[in-house]
Amino acid sequence: MSELLETVTGRDFLREICTAAGVSGAEDSLGDLVEKRFAPFIDDARRDVMGNVIMRKRGSGADPPILMLAAHMDEIGLVVTEVDKRGFLRFAPIGGVDPRNLLAGEVVVLGEENLPGVIGVKPPHLISPDERKRAIKMEDMYIDVGLDEESARAKVQVGDPVAFRRETFALAGDRLAGKAMDDRAGVAALYAAAQKLASLRLEADVYFVATVQEEVGLRGAVTSTYDIMPDAGIAVDVTMASAPGIPSSIDAEIGKGPALTQGANIHPRMHRRLREISERERIPHQQEIEPGHSGTDAWSMQVTQSGVPTAVVSIPLRYMHTTVEMLSESDITNAGVLMAYFAASIDRGFLEGFYDSST
Repeated sequence: MSELLETVTGRDFLREICTAAGVSGAEDSLGDLVEKRFAPFIDDARRDVMGNVIMRKRGSGADPPILMLAAHMDEIGLVVTEVDKRGFLRFAPIGGVDPRNLLAGEVVVLGEENLPGVIGVKPPHLISPDERKRAIKMEDMYIDVGLDEESARAKVQVGDPVAFRRETFALAGDRLAGKAMDDRAGVAALYAAAQKLASLRLEADVYFVATVQEEVGLRGAVTSTYDIMPDAGIAVDVTMASAPGIPSSIDAEIGKGPALTQGANIHPRMHRRLREISERERIPHQQEIEPGHSGTDAWSMQVTQSGVPTAVVSIPLRYMHTTVEMLSESDITNAGVLMAYFAASIDRGFLEGFYDSST
């Protein structure tokens, strides 16, 4: 019990991992942090060749089912493509980066020595009327790390990843904003689930997986699912929340609980069990319809080997793929508690129902 009392709070954990750098393909140091924080709640942990953090909590069953809970820990970012003759760094995107969000932004170049930098922008005094009408292209932007050419070339290599720099900060109520909530919020939900499972009876072996390279193609989910080969899996990710300018068809709201997805990527029996548990335990939840690709790790999990029954638990998020992504802390906690109760409900009888078309 003393180990549990020494662990950080959910909010502190989220702040810590969101502030850390973990661009797709460069998640190793973040993985070390995740593994360290989960240690009091799991029985063993390992990394695969891709860098996925695979952590197991053993169940008490003689023939325990295997449940995989996955959230990706990578974030969008940039990569250095050139060091020019004045020491400025040119760059390209890693993942879905919107150029509109880059200007005057703070970054960290992740090389042998991590260098803070800024993405420069021409002062408004020097912008022509014609330029004011056009969006600035990414290839016309640069990173300034405050060094001349010789010093920059000594410290920066073409190919160095670049992470956005932003502290996680609190707003009114339980709202939090910052970078990389997509999908460190999901990792925080796994953390909440692991904490809750410490007080529940568990038959299944539960694998908490912080996956890599989701933002560039769901790659970590492919290899980790193939490795674990679970009997069932849940991906927890973020989903777009309602806000000004967002289509009315997107009606998930922050602060009203995680959204439970329905669609082709979701096994109906998995969704039904999640909904039943939400109602039984009075966990607030919302509905999300995704007819095809869920855009989450569940897409890869579902079709691994002979197939895996999957579900998606989504945390409503505003301003996705910016450095001010906003969410509700309670939605993370409720997502974690829901997954914990789901894990505690899994037994061999539940799994056998996947092969019975009447259920």
